[in-house]
Amino acid sequence: MWEVLVYLPVHRGAGTNTVNTYRTGLNQYLDFVAATQGISRYSVTAPMFSYEMVTEYLRHLTTERKLSSATCNNRLAVIRAFVTYASACKPEYIDLKNRLGQIKSRKNDNFGKVDYMSEAAVKALMEAPNTSTPTGVRDQLLMILLYDTGARIQEILDLKLHDFKLDKTPTVILHGKGNKIRIVPLMLETVKHLKKYLSVWHSNENMSSPCWLFFTVRHGQKCPMCDDTARYRIQKYVTAAKEKCREVPDNPHPHLWRHSRAMHLYQHGMDLERISQWLGHSQLETTLIYAHVDTEDKRKAIEAALGGGVIEKLDSAPYTVDDEELLRKLYGL
Repeated sequence: MWEVLVYLPVHRGAGTNTVNTYRTGLNQYLDFVAATQGISRYSVTAPMFSYEMVTEYLRHLTTERKLSSATCNNRLAVIRAFVTYASACKPEYIDLKNRLGQIKSRKNDNFGKVDYMSEAAVKALMEAPNTSTPTGVRDQLLMILLYDTGARIQEILDLKLHDFKLDKTPTVILHGKGNKIRIVPLMLETVKHLKKYLSVWHSNENMSSPCWLFFTVRHGQKCPMCDDTARYRIQKYVTAAKEKCREVPDNPHPHLWRHSRAMHLYQHGMDLERISQWLGHSQLETTLIYAHVDTEDKRKAIEAALGGGVIEKLDSAPYTVDDEELLRKLYGL
C-alpha cells in the first residue's frame, strides 16, 4: 500500500478522494484474490495480479456484483496503476504490466442501465437497525444521510461536525470531487436522527468541532470510518430488510442510495437542472441518465399493463380483394 499512502499523495500530489479510491479498489481486489485462492489478504503476491486473475475479477464485478461498466473500468485502472508503479520499482513486473494492458475497457454506455431502489426498499433498510443500541443509531443515520443528501460515500465519511449548520434552515457542506464544495439542505426528520446520534456518539462535542462525524477508534485515536466498513454495516441489514420488503436488493452499496434518491426526486417532479446541482454534477448531461431510465421504466410498465400492447393485439389478418376489375385498377393495369 506504499503506492497509495505515500507515492500518490506525496509524489503525485493526489487528493484525498483519489487516494481513497485507489485504496478501496486495491483492497477489494486483494479480498477477491484471497477468497478465490483460499488465502489471507497478506499472502497475496505480485504474480496474482495476472491477466487471468484480473479478467476473472472483472467478470465477477460485471456478472455477480452487477456493477456498471464505468465502475469496472475504474477498478481496472486502479489495478493497472498499481502494477505500473510496481514495474517501475522492480523490472521483473514489466511483463505483468504489459499483459494487463491487453485487457480492454468495457464500453461505457452513458444511457445504460442504472440500478436504484424502490422507496419501499429504502424504508425497509432504514428501519432494520436496532436503534436502542449505539451501533444501530449510527448505522441508521449513515443510511439516512446517504439517501437524504444523495452524497457519494466518501463525501459522507469526510464529514466533520463543523460541516453542519442546524438552524432554521439546516444544511450540510459536502466536499466533492476536485475539492469542490456544495451546500445541501437537510430534511427536518433527518435533523432529528442526527441530533439523536450526536447525543450518543458526540455527547462531549459541540457543532464547531473538527471531529469526524462517523469514526472508529484505533490505538486510542478517533479515525474516520473507511468505506469498506460503511459497506459492511449497510450489508448487515439486508436479510432483515428483505423479510419486510422483497424489493430490497442483495447488494445495496453506498452509491445505490445516491442513484435511488436522484430517481425518486425526478419521479416526484424535481427538474433535472436542480438535481444536477444537488448531486454536484459538473455537466447536466451526466444527470440525463435518470430521465432516460425513468422513461424506459414507464415503457416497460405500459407493456406489462397491456400484456404486450394494444397495437400487437390488433387483428393483422390481410384484407383480401377478389374483384378482378378493382385489382386491375389498383395495380394500374
